[in-house]
Amino acid sequence: MEEEIRAEFESSGFSIGGADPGAAAEILSTLLTYCINYKMSPADLVSNWEVYYLNRQLNGLKLESSYLDGFLSHLQNEVKDRIIKEETSLHIYSSNDVDMLLSSTHTDEEGFLDTPSTKQEKPNGESCNSELTPLTTDRPSSSRLAKTNGDRITPFSQRVNKFTQQYVLNSDNVASVPSKDEIESTEDEVIRRVQPSKRCTLQVQHSQPEPGCRFMYDRIEDRFNYLEDRIRRSGSLFSASGLCGEPADATLASEESMFSVGMVICDGEGHLNEKSILLQGSVEHSRGQRVRLDLKDVDRFSLFPGQVVGIQGHNPSGHCFVVSKLNDSIPNFVDAQLPRAKKQAVDSEGNQSSDVVSRVLSSVIAAGPYTTSDNLLFEPLQELISYASRKQPQLLILMGPFIDSDHPEIKKGAVDQSFQDIFLFEILRKLQDFTQYLGHNVRVILIPSVRDAHHDFVFPQPAFDLNLPEDITHQITCLANPSLFSCNEIHFGCCTMDILKHLSGEEISRKPPGEKHGDRIGRICTHILKQQSYYPLYPPPAGVPLDFSLANGALEIASAPDVLLLPSDLAPFVKVLSLDESSEEPKRFICMNPGRLAKGIGGGTFVELNYNEDTDKTSASLIRI
Repeated sequence: MEEEIRAEFESSGFSIGGADPGAAAEILSTLLTYCINYKMSPADLVSNWEVYYLNRQLNGLKLESSYLDGFLSHLQNEVKDRIIKEETSLHIYSSNDVDMLLSSTHTDEEGFLDTPSTKQEKPNGESCNSELTPLTTDRPSSSRLAKTNGDRITPFSQRVNKFTQQYVLNSDNVASVPSKDEIESTEDEVIRRVQPSKRCTLQVQHSQPEPGCRFMYDRIEDRFNYLEDRIRRSGSLFSASGLCGEPADATLASEESMFSVGMVICDGEGHLNEKSILLQGSVEHSRGQRVRLDLKDVDRFSLFPGQVVGIQGHNPSGHCFVVSKLNDSIPNFVDAQLPRAKKQAVDSEGNQSSDVVSRVLSSVIAAGPYTTSDNLLFEPLQELISYASRKQPQLLILMGPFIDSDHPEIKKGAVDQSFQDIFLFEILRKLQDFTQYLGHNVRVILIPSVRDAHHDFVFPQPAFDLNLPEDITHQITCLANPSLFSCNEIHFGCCTMDILKHLSGEEISRKPPGEKHGDRIGRICTHILKQQSYYPLYPPPAGVPLDFSLANGALEIASAPDVLLLPSDLAPFVKVLSLDESSEEPKRFICMNPGRLAKGIGGGTFVELNYNEDTDKTSASLIRI
């Protein structure tokens, strides 16, 4: 059999041991042991060696003894994966299981499977008219066990409570913890409460760039044009609103009060601070020059690099602009130009459908990764689809990453399929079965992420280009990142780039003395709509593939959506926010971070949203799997 093994390797172009016959005999003996232990033929052994050889990118065509240990580990992983696929009920124990078994803490203690409670907790009935923060159940054992176990996560296969509501946003905009009776409702009761749903409408307002677009071709000119257009367009909107005069040059020395528009820039390489704030004006008004800002007379502000603001004040020396008033909210063009009755007429003219669509929608919203970090079995995705099959929502929104480039198996290249094949077989096939099971009343929307290993690494990012069967093309829709769409006249804005995390690391703020700390995450969310851009931060952090040749128009938010989806690595939340609380009728919208469906080796969170006419009658649940 050793000669058969040698012949198989030589027929594939590999030599064993080189010129030393003793080393060759030792390697052949070891390979024979592998064949016997793992019940492989010489041809199967060579096939596995070729996979290992290509994945590790080994040099030369000589099989040396130094490669045998790594090849043995590869064979063990292959056998383990084969057993898992054949025996679905079999659990392969790992070091995490051993740690849990040896731990002095019993796994059946109450609260072990729950998220450790946060330091800030609110009573169940506390009102949240303008914002909602995550609430956790009041279980003392949770916090006690959190101190003992640290950040340990329950392995996905050992979960007890599959779907646990973290908190609920009800029709009165009150965040509350669900009662024990609600949590313990059986699946049969859930199924009985589900009413047959009506197919929702879908209109795509904005989804750019198109699949197949050219990227990595942006020039310095594209970067300049993008920034200049943002400043110039914002200045026009400030002027059209009637609240401010024509923008002036902030770099000119003048004792008279003036109004100017520009972009906040940091004077240096570090983070923004009160001493390093510069304002860069447009080429039209200030030849693109910069001036330092003095904010000593402004008692409240929230600034970050790349933010376009309107400022009122004077520049006595020509080197420092003393700000007396700062406006960080860019007026909307329609809001600035048309009275309310005229705006309603414009909206009604834009609706060409003869049927009046009710603004009622049931939806389930989730963001990747969709598999745990210890395997590529996509168990959390299967659980989500099972939940959606029982609840039967009208809309299922899935946001990337689908094939996470940060997954350990993906990063080390330990997969024997292409990333596209994994997406098609593990994700798209499950979604096709889901749509066929529920029929034509359900819609699925897929939005990519820059972390998707099988898709274009660029932002803004084109939609997936899928060749779907004709019978489901009207049910599964692929949109760009970012995108704006509406279902049943409810407008959704979505961006899978983690702008919340990026802004939270760059923003600085000041509040009046004596005022309590506000909702920082809610403030960052409103910045995105106030700046009318899905990614207003400039310059972007390292690792963000922002292509300025595609950004102009693709990142613009022409009108405020009813629901803003911003998946992030930060803590999940669902909030009701206002754009301008000082106005009589502030624009209210729902902003949410559904969290990640899989977090490490455990399950994560998703959101179930039942929208009803407006934010006052809408309910939402943040659910942990």
